[in-house]
Amino acid sequence: MTRDDLFNINAGIVKSLCTAIAKYCPNALVNMISNPVNSTVPIAAEVFKKAGTYDEKKLFGVTTLDVVRAKTFYAGKAKVPVEEVNVPVVGGHAGITILPLFSQATPKANLPDEDIKALTKRTQDGGTEVVEAKAGKGSATLSMAYAGALFADACLKGLNGVPDVVECSFVQSSITELPFFASKVKLGKNGVDEVFGLGPLSDYEKQGLESLIPELKASIEKGIKFANQS
Repeated sequence: MTRDDLFNINAGIVKSLCTAIAKYCPNALVNMISNPVNSTVPIAAEVFKKAGTYDEKKLFGVTTLDVVRAKTFYAGKAKVPVEEVNVPVVGGHAGITILPLFSQATPKANLPDEDIKALTKRTQDGGTEVVEAKAGKGSATLSMAYAGALFADACLKGLNGVPDVVECSFVQSSITELPFFASKVKLGKNGVDEVFGLGPLSDYEKQGLESLIPELKASIEKGIKFANQS
């Protein structure tokens, strides 16, 4: 099943659910995990705008699984404990729109360029790898549940006033020309407290950023168009 197939199935479901959210719990933090996140988050935003309940600080696309994968693959290659690793993942939540910033990974490991490219590719193709391993009979389930729980827990920490809770998420953003973009965000009592910039990028990451923009833009516009069809 492609992400286009998922769009055809999930877009209407997301629209209906968000209509209900706007009516019955308009102040909730909404964690969007339904794929394609690059399109379903814009759908949600448009529904909330129409209902007069949109708060950009309270809508999140959950991209945590990309971070979990990037950290896991990096830890294996760098031979460090995964619990000590941090890797920002920016952009979107599908294919080449997923951009792990291994140049900013900690602890620092001087991996050769070919390893960085391979780690990036594997992070981007992580979902496909699982589908192929299951012979097309399923996709990432336990890992997605784990990632969703991690992000929900981070949101709860923010709501409870725990300081310096920072996670990557696909949110309304002005750090690129696109209206939505995944980057590190600080979570607080009102949802997003701060959206962080990209920081210094390697030449390879700059190329990746340039390459992902058109595809991510198209996915965002597809979601907006769908939400406004009726």
